[in-house]
Amino acid sequence: MPDTSCTLDVRVRYAETDPMGVLHHSRYAVFLEMGRTELLRKNGVNYRDLEAAGVLFVVTHLEVRFRSPARYDDVLAVTTRLERVSTARIDHVYAITDRATGRLIAEAATTLACVDTDGRVQAIPADLRGRMGWSGPTR
Repeated sequence: MPDTSCTLDVRVRYAETDPMGVLHHSRYAVFLEMGRTELLRKNGVNYRDLEAAGVLFVVTHLEVRFRSPARYDDVLAVTTRLERVSTARIDHVYAITDRATGRLIAEAATTLACVDTDGRVQAIPADLRGRMGWSGPTR
């Protein structure tokens, strides 16, 4: 059975903080992308191979709720969970916590659309749906 969630540890680097020593808000989108990529990888799917085959996923919605600041050298646990899959759409939800304390840093959600190399919406290929365990039109 394919995995529908994964957790990735990320250490906050000095260059990622703002002048107040807090993790800059722009870095969260990068951490979410890292989580999605690792979830695919955990299930034996390499995003680079998908791109080479003309299967691209674009972010159509990104929502982040900041709950507590993260600071330089904090180790964050980025948990990515598959929420829903439809014919051409994937929804993920995320929780980012401080690994040492369990403190909730942020909650997030993304929606991805499957597109071809011209940016036109396309169905998620059947072989990818099969490898990821995404049977049927929705989940």
